[in-house]
Amino acid sequence: MRSQMHRPLFCRILSAVEVYNPYFVQSRNCAGTLGLSSLQKITPAFRMLSYGVPADYVDEYVQIGETIAIESLQNFVEVVVSIDSNTYLRSPNNDDVDRLLEVGESRGFPRMLRSIDCMHWQWKNCPAAWKGMFLGHRHEPTMILEAVASQDLWIWHAVFGLSGSHNDINVLEQSSVFFEFVEEHAPPANYLINDHNYKMGYYLADGIYPQ
Repeated sequence: MRSQMHRPLFCRILSAVEVYNPYFVQSRNCAGTLGLSSLQKITPAFRMLSYGVPADYVDEYVQIGETIAIESLQNFVEVVVSIDSNTYLRSPNNDDVDRLLEVGESRGFPRMLRSIDCMHWQWKNCPAAWKGMFLGHRHEPTMILEAVASQDLWIWHAVFGLSGSHNDINVLEQSSVFFEFVEEHAPPANYLINDHNYKMGYYLADGIYPQ
């Protein structure tokens, strides 16, 4: 499979998925015929997630039907969430916060929790009736991804799906990051700037966000 992923990483994911869910293990049917291999089932899932291609895009390439491709994608996503949610798909704990603050300070941003920003992703097949709702400054239908990321590319917060007509402040007001600060549930980070005590860290953002 031609992809941007290193082969060892792909093989490690393949092995973990096979062990966790027998759906991906190649087996024989009642006639003794070998079924689809794990590679045939996982490759379409990678392609659809990586490039946003339809389920029947790789049917000739891996000899798999559209229905099985969709079924494989659903099983693959469930396995990844089950295996990796406790490591990657979670908010930072106190130890993580201490590490993030230490890294930020070493890079010249003391008490910075991480960077936050919104990105617009083009919705190529947006229904005509919805285009006005999803048109923003890019003059094409988009959906917005708000994400918080650290320098090691750990994206530990993401909100995706809001229409492209929103700006960053509108998205922030609907995200859990904003709720945590308003309700004072954000990770503690006590520090002093200009004789003013702060008890929460901050996120590095561009000029559209409120101070």
